Amino acid sequence: MATEISRASDHGQMAFLVKWGASIIQIMGYAATGFGWSPWNLYLFLVGVLGWLMVGVLWKDRAIMLVHLVALGAMLAGMASQ
Repeated sequence: MATEISRASDHGQMAFLVKWGASIIQIMGYAATGFGWSPWNLYLFLVGVLGWLMVGVLWKDRAIMLVHLVALGAMLAGMASQ
């Protein structure tokens, strides 16, 4: 029982850190877009989207996973076409 609680706590801490890290990186991507810092904006968005996809997996939240999988696919398709 104590091991399960410890594992859940570690899981929650990991999700917390990834969630905030990905959010900060995505905000940096918005700033990079605003300043015209291409392609850095895309790289930042890519890391942020992957972080939020990981959060969706950790939380077992299919809506978060779906949105970020679609965003990841669109970004990769756009990057490959350039």
